[in-house]
Amino acid sequence: MRSAPRRFGVAMVVSLALALALALVGKAQQEQGRAVSWDRARAEIAKYRATLDTSGLVDVDAHISPRVDAEDLDALCRARQDAIGAAVTTLRDAVRALPAGRDPITDEQRATLHRQLGAVASFQGDMATARQEFEAGREALAPYTKDYADLHTKSRALDEAAAIAALRQGEIENCLAMPGSTDRCIFPLRPGGVHHHTAGAQTAFERLQPLVAESPDNLELRWLLNLSAMALGRYPEAVPKAALIAPDAFKSKLDSKLSLPRFIDVAHDAHIGRMENAGGTIVDDFDNDGLLDIVFTSVDYCTPLRLYHNRGDGTFEDRTEAAGLLKQLGGLNATQTDYNNDGHLDIFVHRGGWEIPMRNSLLRNNGDGTFTDVTREAGLSSAQYSTHSVAWADFDNDGWLDVFVGHELAPSQLFRNRHDGTFEDVTARAGVGATAFTKGVVAGDYDNDGYPDFYVSNMFGDNFLYHNNHDGTFTEVAKKLGVEMPFASFPTMMFDYDNDGWLDIFVVSYPNSVEEFVKYYLGLAPAAETIRLYHNNGNGTFTDVTNATGLARVVPSMGANFGDLDNDGFLDVYLGTGAPSFASLMPNIMLKNEDGKRFVDVTEATGTGHLQKGHGIAFADLYNNGNEDIILNVGGAVPGDNYDDVVFENPGNPGGSQNNWISLKLIGVKSNRAAIGAKIRLTLDRANHAAGASPIRYREVTSGGSFGSNSLTQHIGLGRTAVIETLDITWPASGTKQTFHNVPVNQFLEIREDAQTYTVRTIRRVPLTSAARQR
Repeated sequence: MRSAPRRFGVAMVVSLALALALALVGKAQQEQGRAVSWDRARAEIAKYRATLDTSGLVDVDAHISPRVDAEDLDALCRARQDAIGAAVTTLRDAVRALPAGRDPITDEQRATLHRQLGAVASFQGDMATARQEFEAGREALAPYTKDYADLHTKSRALDEAAAIAALRQGEIENCLAMPGSTDRCIFPLRPGGVHHHTAGAQTAFERLQPLVAESPDNLELRWLLNLSAMALGRYPEAVPKAALIAPDAFKSKLDSKLSLPRFIDVAHDAHIGRMENAGGTIVDDFDNDGLLDIVFTSVDYCTPLRLYHNRGDGTFEDRTEAAGLLKQLGGLNATQTDYNNDGHLDIFVHRGGWEIPMRNSLLRNNGDGTFTDVTREAGLSSAQYSTHSVAWADFDNDGWLDVFVGHELAPSQLFRNRHDGTFEDVTARAGVGATAFTKGVVAGDYDNDGYPDFYVSNMFGDNFLYHNNHDGTFTEVAKKLGVEMPFASFPTMMFDYDNDGWLDIFVVSYPNSVEEFVKYYLGLAPAAETIRLYHNNGNGTFTDVTNATGLARVVPSMGANFGDLDNDGFLDVYLGTGAPSFASLMPNIMLKNEDGKRFVDVTEATGTGHLQKGHGIAFADLYNNGNEDIILNVGGAVPGDNYDDVVFENPGNPGGSQNNWISLKLIGVKSNRAAIGAKIRLTLDRANHAAGASPIRYREVTSGGSFGSNSLTQHIGLGRTAVIETLDITWPASGTKQTFHNVPVNQFLEIREDAQTYTVRTIRRVPLTSAARQR
């Protein structure tokens, strides 16, 4: 075959992360982004097969007016809506303007325009039109596919795009339309998740078979073929043997002594019925009634933040309007804080991640169930930047929370709290203003010197570890300490995975590739970068223990957080997978921490492998029963890729022995009121502790992770320990150390920084939402 005379338009197979970065940032940002290594990014992406993008995100957002006011959330909403119409009109006019004659150049142009029109239809969720456009593009190329290799490749990509649109239509008609089914969209699909309306999955299955036969090494096609067979209830028998991914590949390989319950999605019964796009998640007690509430944001420019109040009966009430939050539109991420030390948790919404500059929002909790937007008066708008992640920490130990704001393709900012409701930009003085494509920021005291440090996860560049010098300045030490990778990073966390008293660093790579994800199930080595886990050696150094802990795999994740599935005291990890493309149908992944030695995939065993896009994640004891549930903000990047959010209820271990736990709410006095930065060390009762296991449990109160915020109240699993021998708390601003002896387990405690003893909180236990279900 020959190559076509020339190529036209945007490449059909491209890393969406790189496409977004290059297509959506302005010239000034591009110039500021010199620290981003685009050549190295292209070289990294060339190592693997990127997911076929059918989302239309780039095609639509390229038409957003550059004159839109980044401070005006309503104007941003209108600009996005106008961009959809502009994209369709521009593309249809371009099709009509093409000459009538048939030749490879004209028909390649025609096919490209139909592909873009199909992507814009997919953006809106109109899968029937999307299929028609993709098929029209394929027909335009049909006369040339035998003679031109690149046009044959583009024709096959259009075939795959049509199959993806059909599969998505099947999801819309089944998975999205069965709110009462606990098995819907849970991978691997069980009988309750099989599609009843089979036309979409059947069409996808038929279209994918010849593509797989022609390209058996294309693991994305092979994966989608197996998924469509599952949706039809014909897996594994209907999948050609050469293309089959065996069912055993998906089974959780648990230690024989370990049993985990299957989690059930109870969001519908809990009256959390939001059907929206990707966004952030916060779970915390916003009205101080002892019950954890839920906040969701959405990347959709026209969708307001949602506040769900915990009623205490297993259900939640949408109090968005009553709280004065209906005008808080958009926001891919959010964290809680108590910036004014009044004891009422505030909300900070981050906007513009992946897309265009937008203002952020600081929402002051008024203590009466309402919030007030105080962003401008506080000086925290950052409207000229795109923000994905922030971390709240008292970097100068003056008792007030400061905030590190991570921007994309622009210098990040550090704001010092002035104690009067306003913030001072101290970026230059602190030395933390490096330009990067920042996707994640976390704070934690990695060297236990009493001052918080910042770890910054960057896409297409080295990550940063800013060491706090105790004088208002920081020194960047990531490369020196060997924690600067992966090159293409996204969510990150600091937590003590092995309970040795030193914070470790967990950072997830983000190759936009279904194929690299699938290799894990086939026992194939990935070509892309994997997750990284850096063990803190306690002497100012780190060791990469990714391979030793079983984490050397690719899980393209935006959401990530940690919690304790079974109260053994070792923190487990849940990863929310996805990318804007509708081809990115990868289950979210649950990783069980086995005694701080390794992580095991327990996705299948726990029933947490949701196939829809996973974003903001929180672990929280919603029912006050001592078991942490999982709250997941679900949905993709575009309006046509929405889904209702998930509450995976943790039933504990029905019929078996239960591990014990303790819940600690810390209240700062000289330190910040939210107690961020406080350190907790538990020494367990050795007489009732497993032989050879660590008797120590360690936590540090930290700001929300880079895509999901757990409650600041610390839930700590204790295993079979019957009593806590010592409970030690070290406070950041005062350096005060409190020690309590022989503390009973399975209690909710409140501890003030200036108190001589703890207070037992009387917390109402909430009935399980799914108590009436037959498990």
